[in-house]
Amino acid sequence: MQLKALNVSEITDYIKRMMDNDIILRNVRVRGEISNLKYHSTGIYFTLKDEIASLKCVMFNEYSRLLNFTLQEGMSVIAAGRITVYEKSGTYQLYVQSIQSEGIGALYLAFNQLKEKLQKEGLFDPEKKKPIPKHPKKIAVVTSPTGAVIRDIITISRRRNPAVDILVVPVLVQGSSAAEDICNALRLVNRRNDIDVIILARGGGSLEEIWPFNEEKVARCIYASRLPVVSAVGHETDFTISDFVADLRAPTPSAAAEIVVPDIKVYQRELFLLKTKLLTLMTAELNRKKKEFEGLKRALYLNSPIKKSEVLKHKVENLKKDLYNQMASICQQKRNNFLILVEKLNSLSPLNVLTRGYTIVLNVQERVISSVKEIKPYEEIKILFKDGKAKATVQEVNEDE
Repeated sequence: MQLKALNVSEITDYIKRMMDNDIILRNVRVRGEISNLKYHSTGIYFTLKDEIASLKCVMFNEYSRLLNFTLQEGMSVIAAGRITVYEKSGTYQLYVQSIQSEGIGALYLAFNQLKEKLQKEGLFDPEKKKPIPKHPKKIAVVTSPTGAVIRDIITISRRRNPAVDILVVPVLVQGSSAAEDICNALRLVNRRNDIDVIILARGGGSLEEIWPFNEEKVARCIYASRLPVVSAVGHETDFTISDFVADLRAPTPSAAAEIVVPDIKVYQRELFLLKTKLLTLMTAELNRKKKEFEGLKRALYLNSPIKKSEVLKHKVENLKKDLYNQMASICQQKRNNFLILVEKLNSLSPLNVLTRGYTIVLNVQERVISSVKEIKPYEEIKILFKDGKAKATVQEVNEDE
């Protein structure tokens, strides 16, 4: 009898149901060392391992936010949760609900012990760090010849300054022989006279993968380097012994290229700003000298005999104008006074009375006769009108009572 063929999802579902129904796997506690630690938006992903085997783990945010400590590479922990199948990849993994710290793993312990040893020997002392040249002509990059690291360093370096030469020194960056390979490359580069600075680089990885950069022999080779060394190993959160011994640590290989290779555009901008500043200063100085010259020219003109003659001439003109104005004012005032007197004289003149129909009687001597007592009958008199004179003979004189 031939067995029925099951498809992949059916067999995976069968295994998953078996594991979900297992009383041990539904609530299990696993001891191990953390490796391949990754923080994701959905949770924390890592691997628990011991000397023989490894187990993939995931701790989703609903449980990870309850942790009172931060998980680290190499940390020894006891993780509690359930083991089941992740159907999409057909792999089993531990879905962690709680974690208890149990100390640090063997690699992490070795890292701290070597760090403490080298620090006491003074390999990390800041005063022993060599300065990174500001304008390197040639850079040696000690790294794997394949992968994104060397491509990123070359791309960024070419973009920032195409004139800088890059010497790629290929080495192994992981594995048991990587440390010796790195040391040989550093010694080789230090024997050259055309290199200004060394970048020691590799991409990110687990503690085991980047372990060659935590070995003592590599640290001592970096410290003994005649040329300054920039360590650019892993991601920004990764720290290695090489980072502490190197003359400068870059958070990433790309950042190392940006630190070591000067940006030619910055110098072009600085040159443009200096040129602009120089032109501004020159223009300002020329304007200042021009104003100074104009001031001296004006001072010379003001103190010259010609200017003094013009000033005196102008003063005479002003005095002449003032005299004319004063004379005109006096004449106008006298004219006004004369007109007032004429008006007053006219108002008091007896001749003015004649215009209202009155007459003046004069004797033959042309003296005014103001009373009938001054004339006699048949005496000749003159009568003065407003528009002429008339002669008359008095017929009779009557005196009022």
